[in-house]
Amino acid sequence: MKKVFGILFVAGMVAFASCTSATEATEDAAAAVDSAATAVDSAATAVVDSAATVVDSAAAAVK
Repeated sequence: MKKVFGILFVAGMVAFASCTSATEATEDAAAAVDSAATAVDSAATAVVDSAATVVDSAAAAVK
């Protein structure tokens, strides 16, 4: 009975160890997310800058 539990334990450990080898795909996905975040950040900065220009020109027209 001890041998059966030992074999099942080893088989379970091999099964769990074989499921965790996805590091390359994870790194590629992280790089894609980082580049997308950079693009969104630069686009948001452009929108904020153009909105600030409109507000500044409207404030100058009122004065």
